[in-house]
Amino acid sequence: MQSYPSYLLENAVNQLSKLPGVGKKSALRLALHLLKQDEQQVNDFAQSILLMKNEIKYCKVCRNISDSDVCQICSDPKRDATIVCVVETIKEVMLVEETQQYKGLYHVLGGVISPMDGVKPSDLEIQSLVERVASGEIKEVIMALSPTMEGDTTSYYIARKLKDLNVRITAIARGISVGDELQYSDSLTLGRSIIDRIEYKL
Repeated sequence: MQSYPSYLLENAVNQLSKLPGVGKKSALRLALHLLKQDEQQVNDFAQSILLMKNEIKYCKVCRNISDSDVCQICSDPKRDATIVCVVETIKEVMLVEETQQYKGLYHVLGGVISPMDGVKPSDLEIQSLVERVASGEIKEVIMALSPTMEGDTTSYYIARKLKDLNVRITAIARGISVGDELQYSDSLTLGRSIIDRIEYKL
């Protein structure tokens, strides 16, 4: 069991070790690193975290994170507002943007349907997507969810919801292996999968 010379250090290590992928040893190394920094650097670090937590909003259009009520992508007049790419989380937005192959808008679901994990359709941003499509401006919805059982179930559920709304429904090409998480795909493969997207069949 780790013996800490200071309760304050131990408390800092315990908090840092709550971060994903950070064990006790890494947390101790980070805490000792911060301890060696000057006060202004540590204050700047702490303030940036607090500012992020308190000030970041969710775009009222696509549910991506944003510094304002509408994100930079949704407010960009150069983007094609008739195409919406449906993704699971903000990680996939950033991943697709890295490909530089897509110029439409997004819709972030906030997860996928997963009865085993207690995630129901009502827990996701599906109804808000249906309302966006029902407004009439959107001509194509691209399903860009991971090719897992949960991702496929969610895509099918959404497609059923949209089938009477006169919108083209496509899916990214399966250059990504079945069962793989989209966030672990390289940008070249993902970019090609978006370009080569196919009609989604119910």
